[in-house]
Amino acid sequence: MQVILQQDVKKMGKKGDVIEVKEGYGRNYLIPQGLAIEATNENLNIVKSQNKRKIEKADREKQAALEMAAKLKGIALELKGKAGENGKLFGAITAKDIAEALEKEHKLKIDKKKIVLEENIKALGEYTLKVKLYPEMSADLNLKIISE
Repeated sequence: MQVILQQDVKKMGKKGDVIEVKEGYGRNYLIPQGLAIEATNENLNIVKSQNKRKIEKADREKQAALEMAAKLKGIALELKGKAGENGKLFGAITAKDIAEALEKEHKLKIDKKKIVLEENIKALGEYTLKVKLYPEMSADLNLKIISE
C-alpha cells in the first residue's frame, strides 16, 4: 500500500514523502493517527502542487536575497558614537543599531538577527560584517564607527 506522509515519521520519511508500507500498518496505524493519507491520484496531485508552490516560494526568496545582497554590496554604513580618548566607545554598537541605521539611511529593512556580530562593537574603526540573507547565502556590509 502506498501512503503520503502528513508528518515526519521516524525511520519512515518526512512530510510529503510517498512511501510503500504494509496494508495493515497503513490502515490500522498511520492513517487513523493522522500520520499519513492514502496515495490516490487526487492526493498525489495535491502533494505535487504543494511541492511546486514550495519550490516557487523558495526561488522567490532566493531572488529577493540576491537583490538585497546587490544593494548591500555598494553600501558603506557610517555610525556615530561617543568615545573616550583611547577610541573606546561609551556603550556599544549592536545589531539593532545597525539594522535601524540601514532602514533609516538606505530604506533597507533587515532583521537584526540576520546581522552577524561575534560581540557588540565597542571601539572606533572600520568593520566588515556578514549579513545572512538566505541559507548558505550572505553579504558583506562595510561599517565605519566614528566619534561624535
